[in-house]
Amino acid sequence: PNRFHLTITGFTVCGYPLSIFFIVVNEFCERFSYYGMRAVLVLYFRYFLRFDDDLATSIYHTFVALCYLTPILGAIVADSWLGKFKTIIYLSIVYAIGQVVMAVSAIHDITDTDRDGTPDNLTFVLSMVGLLLIALGTGGIKPCVAAFGGDQFQDHQAKQRSTFFSVFYLCINGGSLLSTIITPILRGQECGIHSQQKCYPLAFGVPAALMVVALVVFIIGSGMYHKTEPQGNIMLDVCKCIGFAIKNRFRHRSSSYPKRTHWMDWAEEKHEKLLIAQIKMVLKVLFLYIPLPMFWTLFDQKGSRWTLQATTMDGNFTVNPILILTLVPIMDSVVYPLIKKCGLNFTPLRRMTVGMFLAAMAFVAAALVQIQIDKTLPTFPSSSQSQLKLLNMGSIPLTVTLPNNDPFVIEAATVNHLEEVLLGIHITKPGYCHSWLTWMCFLNFYALSQLCVFISRFVNGMAGAVNVSTFGSIDYSSASNYSLISNGKATFTITNGANTCKYSREFGFGSSYTLLIPSHFVWGPTCSESISGVEDIQPNSFHMGWQIPQYFLITCGEVVFSVTGLEFSYSQAPSNMKAVLQAGWLFTVAIGNFIVLIVAEIAQIEEQWAEFVLFASLLVAVCVIFSIMAYFYTYMDPAEIEAQFRDKDGTEESDKEELQMQKKDFVDHHNDDDEAKQSKM
Repeated sequence: PNRFHLTITGFTVCGYPLSIFFIVVNEFCERFSYYGMRAVLVLYFRYFLRFDDDLATSIYHTFVALCYLTPILGAIVADSWLGKFKTIIYLSIVYAIGQVVMAVSAIHDITDTDRDGTPDNLTFVLSMVGLLLIALGTGGIKPCVAAFGGDQFQDHQAKQRSTFFSVFYLCINGGSLLSTIITPILRGQECGIHSQQKCYPLAFGVPAALMVVALVVFIIGSGMYHKTEPQGNIMLDVCKCIGFAIKNRFRHRSSSYPKRTHWMDWAEEKHEKLLIAQIKMVLKVLFLYIPLPMFWTLFDQKGSRWTLQATTMDGNFTVNPILILTLVPIMDSVVYPLIKKCGLNFTPLRRMTVGMFLAAMAFVAAALVQIQIDKTLPTFPSSSQSQLKLLNMGSIPLTVTLPNNDPFVIEAATVNHLEEVLLGIHITKPGYCHSWLTWMCFLNFYALSQLCVFISRFVNGMAGAVNVSTFGSIDYSSASNYSLISNGKATFTITNGANTCKYSREFGFGSSYTLLIPSHFVWGPTCSESISGVEDIQPNSFHMGWQIPQYFLITCGEVVFSVTGLEFSYSQAPSNMKAVLQAGWLFTVAIGNFIVLIVAEIAQIEEQWAEFVLFASLLVAVCVIFSIMAYFYTYMDPAEIEAQFRDKDGTEESDKEELQMQKKDFVDHHNDDDEAKQSKM
């Protein structure tokens, strides 16, 4: 074979092909790019594009689903047309362009032409185009990179190839770890020319740069790769073969015709037996994939529901990638060998079953956390109620009487709250001041029913307009819009053109404040003392550390499920369909994200903890089904099966010797499995 030529492709380091190191570095940079962008994507939707929680979640999962649908396209192109190497190159270019477009879409000085703080329609268009290109690029190369890495190993290096998939997954999560730490920090910076806002251009720009680095690194290693040539339009051949088998079986449905062992055997009249055997292997694995999307339904909610859950908590940390970097080597070097020594047959499919169960338990933990969070959140009025804020911006106390309520007094330069059923009163818009109450302003507080960040607003009770940094100009007897404020101490500059005042205040995570500049405000060194404020919503008090158990469980589940699944998909795939089967594995992720959208839409569960319990229950049920399917699954050696059919066509003796070597390596690698199940096909 070409891989044994005396070229640089034969060089090894520590028993591994030298080309593997370029692939690993490429994967690290690409995963940094992808997860770095994804780490702030929900926040970008929520606070830059001003989407609500449900819309932000829906678009997020739609994007993730597309990222795992396009691998099918990438696999077809790689196996049938361009080959894995060229497919990775071309789609990486598309990927990098998409990342650049996303970074440009977040530059508010370009996309907010009227300077009103709201992005123009161009922003939405650019962001959707960028996400579409990213989905096409990252999805298209997903099945190719893993399979291309597996192609670099010779047939007698099954154990090294198994280790490669673990290292491959470590690189994925190493890139994820750094990116999920760095990009939120970059987003937290203030940047802009005309106005200072959260720096989404930098948060998206750095991942774009890393994608360019990934492309360059992969190209540098070009001369060292073993590149398998595409073997024609394999997907078209597969579809034709399956279609003919179904049609032929239907034609011979009468009981007078003898039965055949497998329904695909009805294609023997027209197609080669080798192709039929390869399709049987693929269909057998794809059938096993049917229950798998439910795992990804739960897993990918880490980036949506769990992120939004964290915004109602106190604190900030990154845990999932750290746990993965720790658990992958622990599982490979400690847990699995220990289980083997205990005499337990912990086969790949049994590992995946355990992973699904651990993910279900993670959502039970998330539900328990959500119940505790709900106890700390403020109570908002129902659809038949209004929550009003009354501000006395004068210098004397005022008595207020509302319909069907007793009079009450609001002291000077203070804020009072009222939460009751107020039939007959309709607030047309925030900040509307009734003429019969000169110094009183009714503000609809119901709009704050979804608390995610620390927000604040100023109300001006002075005679004349003032300008407040971050909030802009505020007219007399008017209120500014709510603005996002960084956690901790913030300082604002208040000026009327002739005088300036500095005002500082501590802001808690998840809180909301209204700050009142009273009518008796006096400029001077102590001017800030006359500014009064009210804490509309208390800061979050339930710490994010309580999410660690659910992240630990979901990470353990990911390690034993996903790492095992990647290797399983490669080892059970025919030689000409490895990228296709990798795409089938990734397709389960796409279906899982669509299930999130469907279940969330149909269930219409108001309580978040109940939705978590629902997803956990569904996965437990699916886990039972998958365990039954796994029990009856027969492990295969694709190389042996393919060689059996080639032998019938006159395979040379040298090929037979190579087959014996492959068979020995396969049996050694799967010595945990039941030998009676080897190649039952």
